[in-house]
Amino acid sequence: MSSLRLASSAKLLPVGKVIRPHGLKGLIRIISYSGSEAAYLDAGTVFFKSVAGEFRKLSVTSVKAHKNIFLMDVQELNSAVEVDEYRDATILIKKESLTREDDAYFWYELLDLEVYLDTGECLGRISQILPTRGNDIYVVKKGKQEIYIPALYEVVRKIDLENGKMIVSPMEGLLDLNEV
Repeated sequence: MSSLRLASSAKLLPVGKVIRPHGLKGLIRIISYSGSEAAYLDAGTVFFKSVAGEFRKLSVTSVKAHKNIFLMDVQELNSAVEVDEYRDATILIKKESLTREDDAYFWYELLDLEVYLDTGECLGRISQILPTRGNDIYVVKKGKQEIYIPALYEVVRKIDLENGKMIVSPMEGLLDLNEV
């Protein structure tokens, strides 16, 4: 997650990570932070940042969901050997190529928001976002305590990016699960 936070203030945003080659012809198995093929296809161009910190600009030709990962094809890589050079690379796109619906938010916008109960009590800051099949989970940290908040309309009442706040109204018993 630290690379996600570091790049968020730059012009490039991390949207995924290279896992390894898929097959012999240059398909790339990736973990997607966006959960959407459209983020890559709309951008058209992605940047791979290798583990060593080197960047390479690549042209996306296709992206499709495959089990719990995505398969990406880029014009410049045509073999498993070429793809393997980018194992564990971060995939970035230009910030201006992102589009979102009114009620959707990017992870980089939510990380580090202060989270408050609708009663005014501060629960902490969003330190991490965990993707699940149903909905994301916001990990809210205050000191050593972590609270897990589901990203559901019934729970998240307001997101105020301008003031760096999220207001939540937890389901009955949700906060009790976090007590030791």
